[in-house]
Amino acid sequence: MSRARFLVVTVATALTMAATASLGLWQLDRARQKTALQAAILSRAELPAWDNAALLAQTDPSAGLYRPVRLRGQWIARHNVFLDNRQMDGRVGFFLVTPLRLSGSERVVLVQRGWVPRDFHDRARVPDVDTPAGEVTVQGRLAPPPGRLYQFGEAGTGAIRQNIDPAAYRLETGLALLDPSVQQTGDDEGPLRRQWPLPAVDVSKHHGYAFQWFALCTLVAGLYLWFQIIQPRRQRARLHGPDAR
Repeated sequence: MSRARFLVVTVATALTMAATASLGLWQLDRARQKTALQAAILSRAELPAWDNAALLAQTDPSAGLYRPVRLRGQWIARHNVFLDNRQMDGRVGFFLVTPLRLSGSERVVLVQRGWVPRDFHDRARVPDVDTPAGEVTVQGRLAPPPGRLYQFGEAGTGAIRQNIDPAAYRLETGLALLDPSVQQTGDDEGPLRRQWPLPAVDVSKHHGYAFQWFALCTLVAGLYLWFQIIQPRRQRARLHGPDAR
């Protein structure tokens, strides 16, 4: 029974150490991936901005994510979407997303125009944000579609939504949407704030998680050595020592 218990504890310890060490290495790999992504973002930010022609000439515009763009077009204000429960600078409000029809084309790109505060007294009230008519010039960077938050049920089709699904939005509006979106940059505009965070700013979080997993792995190894090897040997030494009777 003692030998069987020793084998069971040994196998369980080995599996636990392998799992915790693997999780620690995975967190370090996630940190490396985000660091590489941030380096790519900073590198692409130095490239010349794409205009309408350059963007439309791309067979895969998503390959240029985080590259600067300077686009001309017209806002389609009737399809404004306010994404709920979005944060900027620690405050909760909306991300305003407006489709922009590119000049000289029927193609449309979703523009994340900025963050705007919400009316907490009337949660169904749409913020008052000016959307100029006529041709406008939008400066920003190509970005993935707005991040998704957890939601109950369907995304909905109103002006205020939790998420926006580009494929469903394309069917809903009939617009010829490009795959990437644009995060508008530049100075704040009225109530709109544009302090967009970079996606790799939380690398230290992964380092912290990795430390915790490696620490747990070390603790398991230490407990195993103490209770399964060191302590039993000390007990046997006391039983069979020169003073044992």
